[in-house]
Amino acid sequence: MSRPPHAREKVLDAFEALLIAEGERGATMDAIARDAGVSKGGLLYHFASKEALENALLARLGERVDEDLARMTSSAEGPVAYYVRTSAMDGTALDRVIRAVSRLAQAGRGAASDALRALRERWAETLRPHVTDKAALDLVMLIGDGVYYNNALQHDDHLATPVPHGREMDALVDLIGRATAPRR
Repeated sequence: MSRPPHAREKVLDAFEALLIAEGERGATMDAIARDAGVSKGGLLYHFASKEALENALLARLGERVDEDLARMTSSAEGPVAYYVRTSAMDGTALDRVIRAVSRLAQAGRGAASDALRALRERWAETLRPHVTDKAALDLVMLIGDGVYYNNALQHDDHLATPVPHGREMDALVDLIGRATAPRR
């Protein structure tokens, strides 16, 4: 598959960043063009409408999820540990696109909400063979949600983060593994 043109990616990056920083209303075509460093005509060359930009962002989400699931399934620690550890936002490309698509969902974009539900289901399908039952899957998914949510509360470097790190995260992952792993 050939790589998309650089200007197109810059426009999509600018759209993603504006959604995160200012929400859907702040991500105007003029603001996107300005932040991408392209003319409005250049933006329209790559994306004829806001809907085209949104569709491209959803496609980007799908690509990032595919990459994440590949890493999850090949993780030496296993998918459950990988999922819990990576639920803490750390500024990855996947984190950024999820945040941007979430802003579209908050603005009432049904396709964005559908994409986020599909993302969650894909994670669940990947985790399902590695846990005992639905309750164990729910536990893993909800802990991941809690880690993600509480990580979002961290906004000032000098505040203690409510998300475990290091040995605390290791202990949490170990506890979750013992509580949810299929008995063999």
